[in-house]
Amino acid sequence: MLNKIANAEQHLYEQVAHQIQGLIEQGTLRPGERIPSVRRFSAQNGVSISTVMQAYALLEDHGVIEARPQSGYYVRLRSRELPPEPAISHPPLAAARVNVPDLVIRIHEAIENPDIVPFGAACPSLDLLPSRKLNRALGAILRRTNYAGVTYQSALGNQPLRHQISRRALDWGHHIAENDIITTFGCTEALNLCLRAVAEPGDTIAVESPTYFGILQIIESLKMKALEIATDPKTGVSLEALETAIRKRMVKACLLMPNFQNPLGCCMPEENKKELLRILARYEIPMIEDDIYGDLYHGADRPQPVKTFDKNGLVLLCASFSKTLSAGYRIGWTAPGRFKTQVERLKVTNTMSTAPLLELAIAEMLRNGGYDHYLRRIRKAYALQVQLTTRAICKYFPEGTKVTRPLGGFLLWVELPKSVNALALYRKALAEKISIAPGPLFSAKQRYPNFIRLSCGHPWSAELEQALATLGRLAGTM
Repeated sequence: MLNKIANAEQHLYEQVAHQIQGLIEQGTLRPGERIPSVRRFSAQNGVSISTVMQAYALLEDHGVIEARPQSGYYVRLRSRELPPEPAISHPPLAAARVNVPDLVIRIHEAIENPDIVPFGAACPSLDLLPSRKLNRALGAILRRTNYAGVTYQSALGNQPLRHQISRRALDWGHHIAENDIITTFGCTEALNLCLRAVAEPGDTIAVESPTYFGILQIIESLKMKALEIATDPKTGVSLEALETAIRKRMVKACLLMPNFQNPLGCCMPEENKKELLRILARYEIPMIEDDIYGDLYHGADRPQPVKTFDKNGLVLLCASFSKTLSAGYRIGWTAPGRFKTQVERLKVTNTMSTAPLLELAIAEMLRNGGYDHYLRRIRKAYALQVQLTTRAICKYFPEGTKVTRPLGGFLLWVELPKSVNALALYRKALAEKISIAPGPLFSAKQRYPNFIRLSCGHPWSAELEQALATLGRLAGTM
């Protein structure tokens, strides 16, 4: 914080800065909250705009507030107010058959119960999704076409949607021809088809540790084995550990989330992505890249997928619009590189064709600029919700709790004291009508017994804060 200046000759902008600092210290303005705009503060307090701008610049220089592009100024979460981060994972380098507990089904079922606080499933709030715009787009399509919804379409999927995806790929520096893209029923089908294209039952798939339990479910259903690789909560999978596994001929393919991994939220640095590709190319190992959270970055620029740097067609890029536009539409896609023919054949036998009407509605959102406008708003919302949830964890959870610092998405990976059993905490929380995702679900061998994943996909409210206070109290009694 700024030092209090009692000097009678103090500049007016310094007085304004201390006024705002006082509001923060009193709790009127809380970390993560937006402070009044420059014009609004100027008008309300009878000082010039330039004076307020100087005050805000001073507060920003001292780390009290932060500017967010096209959004304004926010009270900054200071590092001393945040819990420490979890350390890098160290799973044993041994492949394992996967057995995901049925608890996953219960977590998804909780989504439909409005009485349960939804920290468990990684789903955006319905209040944040552009449902009305999608409905208008769908209505317009129905009015101008007679047959779009009642005929089969190519196994590749809807051409206008593939064209828009191809155009958006140029924004992150990569050219993917629209005919190299295949649409799917969500990212889950994309991952499933790509895994089947590069591996067979009994093969070993390298995954991050921890990893999304949906990935483990797919591996289990295909009777493959998972090899958990050490993963850093900041920089992603350990390339040294991965190459060791590959060199020992333990890996048939990789399935990784380099951008805003679920549950860690980590983002692999660009140089690491290039080195990852060099390793894959050296051993001719295909990689399925799950980029479902790539558009939900909190910073100024979208991180590039590993696919951007792929010159050999080894990367099978998968994504969807489930986390950004509509989970219910189930619109995903893949750019499977050299494995396109295999994936296309598998789609024909799996689902034949996706839903053209819904794909046309998504294509319209991408074409008219509505998607980008919406993303700018939703990214700010998720960044704020992650910050406020982190602050509440720091306030209410027991001493020794650690939390990740995601740079995108809306998930937090929380390490609780070793005395806390995450599965027991899940049951106690559910009795209080609070849903969480316990850590053992994110490991093939049910590791992470004292970890939980929390979703920050819903707008902050007193109800959410009270639920976190209850969750912290329950953890503190264990």
